[in-house]
Amino acid sequence: MGVRTALDAVLTAPSIVDAMRAADDLAFEAGRDPGARTIRLLAGVLRGHDELAAIAATHALAGMLDDAASRVLVGLLDDDREFEREHAAWALGSGLPRYDAVGGLLRMVVGGGFAGMLAQRTLEQWSGFAPTALVAGIEGALLGIAEPEARARLVETLGLVRDPLATGPLLRLASDADEPQPVRIAAVAALGQRPDPSAVVPMLESAAQGDGFLGAVARLALVDLAAAGPTTRGHGHGHELGRGLTVAQLFLHADLDPGLRSAGAGDNGGIATLLVRLGDALVADPGTGVNRVVTLSRGSAADALDDLVSVEASERGHVYGRIPLLHEPVSSAGAWPLRVAARRGIRRVLRAAGGADVLHLRMADVGSLAAADVARELGTPVVFTLAPDPHAVIDSLDRSGRLARGDFGRVDLAEHFWFRARLVNRLAADAAHTVLFPRPRLEDDLRRLVGVDLATDSERRTIVPEGVDAAAVDRALAEVGTPRTGADASPALAELRRLVEGLDPDRRGRPLVVSVGRLHRVKGMAALVEAWAASPVASRANLLLVGGDLASPSADERAELDRIDAIVPPAERARRGLLLPGHRPNDVVARWLAAARLGLPGSVAPRGVYACGSLKEEFGIALLEAMAAGLFVVAPNGGGPATYIDDGVTGILTATSDGARLSAALGRAVAVAQAETDDQRAERSRAMVRDRFTVQRMARVLAEVYRTVVRDEATLLESAERSR
Repeated sequence: MGVRTALDAVLTAPSIVDAMRAADDLAFEAGRDPGARTIRLLAGVLRGHDELAAIAATHALAGMLDDAASRVLVGLLDDDREFEREHAAWALGSGLPRYDAVGGLLRMVVGGGFAGMLAQRTLEQWSGFAPTALVAGIEGALLGIAEPEARARLVETLGLVRDPLATGPLLRLASDADEPQPVRIAAVAALGQRPDPSAVVPMLESAAQGDGFLGAVARLALVDLAAAGPTTRGHGHGHELGRGLTVAQLFLHADLDPGLRSAGAGDNGGIATLLVRLGDALVADPGTGVNRVVTLSRGSAADALDDLVSVEASERGHVYGRIPLLHEPVSSAGAWPLRVAARRGIRRVLRAAGGADVLHLRMADVGSLAAADVARELGTPVVFTLAPDPHAVIDSLDRSGRLARGDFGRVDLAEHFWFRARLVNRLAADAAHTVLFPRPRLEDDLRRLVGVDLATDSERRTIVPEGVDAAAVDRALAEVGTPRTGADASPALAELRRLVEGLDPDRRGRPLVVSVGRLHRVKGMAALVEAWAASPVASRANLLLVGGDLASPSADERAELDRIDAIVPPAERARRGLLLPGHRPNDVVARWLAAARLGLPGSVAPRGVYACGSLKEEFGIALLEAMAAGLFVVAPNGGGPATYIDDGVTGILTATSDGARLSAALGRAVAVAQAETDDQRAERSRAMVRDRFTVQRMARVLAEVYRTVVRDEATLLESAERSR
């Protein structure tokens, strides 16, 4: 193709996602033709107004493995454009160490954030080649930095230098009572990965005697030191020994527990509910061949220590392993700097489990980034759920005019589109098997947006619909539908009645429009309030939004709450019929959905509806739960919902990003539901979920994927052994 042709393809690509894919060809061609002319061509683009092309040129320079090209990248660390500094720090990791870049990269580590993570990652990749320079550079940087969190980031980076040269400084920092707590914690955590354990054990044992946070981290570091070496499981060993498979699954940005008590708070969305229900279903059915599921999520250092004991002792069942991130919980978008802590915690749990036969990853986030590193280290095969995210979001913003080539770099600073898209592609390419959601135009979307051809290696790809616990919904319906005198059948129903009784008297006895999910702009809760308030349906139905941590809202939750308050001020909620109770456990939600369908005498009229205002919904667990309850639904007209909602029959598909169309859909949905005189449509919805979308069915399909992966891995290992 040639560099000039490849560059023209980036510059003239018809869409942003096309240009991002063309950037791969540009990097390849630059690597084939390194030299002064190629550098001049790329440097010219770097200085232009097309920020997307400038990013492509930055990564093409990294592909050249050329000293002059590397000098250009080093110079970009001081560029006045922040996005260029960020991408230069990332791109430098593709080549050999540059001593003239260490200072600039360490400045970015001190600054923190996503850029600091990228700079730290590059320094880690160089650490095996230039440990002396890195240790000296970090120690020098520490002399001029007093801010505790910035010092802690430098110490964490020092801990990534595996050479014994870094052990002495780490021990001094960990033992220094005058150092701030974050710095000592970073040093103690790093000591658990030292290659010379005899030098650090006495200090860790002493620190582990303490009762505070530092003591808990020291005890975890001792666990890390003791667990060094190969794992005893994996590559089909569990299957060969007849004890069934161990499957590990991960969602880092949630507080997972068997009762789903935190569902709907922060980032605890549908994926959190799915992993709990799926893990239970995999181990409950003997036919799956899965004896044990290890579900990993975030948690405290103390909880992590307790979990290690239970995980290590387990041979079967669904067990949980908490990952201490040594930081207050943050949103998934802000969690990238927690990569090192996440990786240590994931490695620790998998080692306590004796390894896993397969690791299932689902998100393009810091958890998957860290877990993929651990899987490579331990030799664990990965199954990856592939979806066009963020590709579909990029494409949607591009088509709507809200994202353009000229400002792509500045938008990317907040959204990390380029990195996340590359992470999706890498995870899909490295996975032993990819799992796909049903979509109306699945093959076309993946080819156009992600660049994946499903016809290639089709035996390593499986379409797996997600599923819900229909039996739990059936129990809720039976409870709500059983006539009772006096008190409600459960505290959940009594609470719903109290919520409705808190409305003005004339608002009671009306049907409910229900929505369940996280308070995040992508989930469209505020947009749903706006559409409901603008529709005549607001005078006929109350709106119940279930989700969000109202006591301690995250930044995303606070922003969405502020938008809701601007539409319906808190003082007007009772008069206008808005119910905002916050998040509730999944079994409570099931009962409230049942009550929306069947009603609560004197409080809630029957035949309410369910509405999902999400900008995008890859599949829609809450939608399926609502349909399992027999509710008529409103949903986005793309992604997963379009594959199971019969538009106009079991629900209404609409452009949820368009407030007027969402408002009209709500009005139509309530009118349709209230006009029903029998349960024929409701039973059709319920039968569809029972037949196609139960979590038990999902577990059986996934179990076959896991067994296939384990068999294939065992075959590869046997072949490798024979060839020696």
